[in-house]
Amino acid sequence: MAAKKAASALDEEVAVMASPGKLAHIVLRTGQVPEMTEWYVRVLEGRVTFSNGFIAFLTYDDEHHRIALVGTGASERPGESHTGLHHAAFTYDTLGDLLGTYRRLKADGVHPFWCINHGPTTSMYFADPDGNHIELQIDNFATEAELDRWFHSGAFADNPIGVEFDPDELVRRFESGEPLAELVKQS
Repeated sequence: MAAKKAASALDEEVAVMASPGKLAHIVLRTGQVPEMTEWYVRVLEGRVTFSNGFIAFLTYDDEHHRIALVGTGASERPGESHTGLHHAAFTYDTLGDLLGTYRRLKADGVHPFWCINHGPTTSMYFADPDGNHIELQIDNFATEAELDRWFHSGAFADNPIGVEFDPDELVRRFESGEPLAELVKQS
């Protein structure tokens, strides 16, 4: 009887879809674990939680690892004709944090290859040493309701990619005290 009740309770739980609580990590194959480790630690201001030369676990918060690098000897760079992951995105809390990261990386010789205001986000794209792409971004809307109104305005349907911007010009505007609402608005 107890087994039947337990099975019934499990059936009820399975009938209701459960979404994951969070995205835990991404894993990248590489032929250059040390170089990739150094790059991700520098770009994300992270730390190594484990490394043995073959595998490295990296994090930037309280998760034991957000990125794992596995030394498979892979050396072919991803290209537009390859299937698979296009990029991974990391969201900053504020525009100041994103722009501070941009300035820090620029001083280290790490430059974005694409800067774009997608509408929902203001984003900078970078390529790691293997050619994988990451997006550093901020959310442009404070609430889901604001974002929903913007999506339903037709603006995204008219331009689902967004508007490119000059990051140095955005830094200048930010430092001059221009209001955030103007800085994240698509021009």
